[in-house]
Amino acid sequence: MKKSLGILLTNTGTPDSPSVADVKHYLKAFLSDPRVVRLPAVLWQPLLRTVILPKRSPYSAALYQKIWTAEGSPLRTTMLALSAALEAELASQLPGAVHVAVGMHYGNPSIPAALEHLRLKKIEELVVLPLFPQYSTSTTETTRMQVQACLDKTPELPSSFISHYAQYPLYIDALVKQIQKQHTPDRHLLFSFHGLPQYFVKKGDPYPEHCQQTASLVAQALGLSTHEWTLAYQSRLGYAKWLSPYTFETLEALAKNGQKRISVVCPGFSVDCLETLEEIQMRGKEAFLQAGGEDFQYIPALNATAAHITTLVEMLKETFLHYTSNS
Repeated sequence: MKKSLGILLTNTGTPDSPSVADVKHYLKAFLSDPRVVRLPAVLWQPLLRTVILPKRSPYSAALYQKIWTAEGSPLRTTMLALSAALEAELASQLPGAVHVAVGMHYGNPSIPAALEHLRLKKIEELVVLPLFPQYSTSTTETTRMQVQACLDKTPELPSSFISHYAQYPLYIDALVKQIQKQHTPDRHLLFSFHGLPQYFVKKGDPYPEHCQQTASLVAQALGLSTHEWTLAYQSRLGYAKWLSPYTFETLEALAKNGQKRISVVCPGFSVDCLETLEEIQMRGKEAFLQAGGEDFQYIPALNATAAHITTLVEMLKETFLHYTSNS
C-alpha cells in the first residue's frame, strides 16, 4: 500500500537575522530551555534577563555578522537545501508521496510550523530525524519533547523517532570521504564535538560515549594510529565544568608541542553553523597559529553533500519500511 510519508528534519536553530534584537530573541528561547540550563527558573530567569542577555546578545550578534551570507543564515539555507535534495531522492526511491520539512528547536522555521506543514500535506506516517548524530538530552531529547507536545494536540499519527546514528556505517563512511578530501598524512586530525556540562553525564547522558565511538570508528577507517588524532570539546558556556579536553586548549597545546599542521573536523555538526564557521574555522585557526602552528585546515560539515544525502536516505528508508511492515 502506498502511503504519504512525512519527514521532519530538526536542528538547534538560528536567529532570523544577525541584529542584536533577533539574536537576543533567539538566545532567550535557547537559554530558557530547562534541558539546556538546569537551574530553577525562579533563580535563572532574572539573571538571564537582566545580566546575561544584555551582555551576550551584542557579542553574539557580532559573531553572527561574520558568517551571515546574502542568502541569510548558513544553517538555515543549508538545512533547506538538504531537505529539498532529500525529498527529491526519497521520492524517486519510495512508493507514495514523500514530504520533508525543516523544524528548528529555537527560531524559524519552528518545529510546530514544520509539523503543521506536514499535516496539511495529509501525511499518514511521520519519521522524526534530529540531525544530532550523537544523542544528548540537551539536543535529541529536547526534539522529542517538542515534537510530542505538538503531536499530543493532533489526531493519532503513526510516528517513529531516530534517536542517534553515531555508529551508523554510512555516516562513518560519509565522514571519512569528507575528511579525505582535505586531510593529508602530515597533519594531526582533531575531532571537535560540541561540549556538554559534566553534570549531564553524571545523570546518565551517553553523549561522550557516542562521540568517542564516532571518532574511533572514523580514525580506524582512515588508518590513523592513536597519536595521529585527538578528540576535544568546544563551545563552553558559563562557569560549570564541561567535558574535556577543551578544543581551544588542545589546539594551543598541539601547536606548542611541535604539531605545526592540523586538520579539524566537527562530526557532531551535520550542517555548518556559527560554532563551526566562526568558532573553529576563524577563531580556532587564529588560536592555533598564534600558539605556533603553521597550517590549519577546517574540514566542512557534511552539509548537503551527496554522501550525506545517501546516509539520511538509507536511514529513513530502513525506518519507513520497518514501520510500514508493522502497520
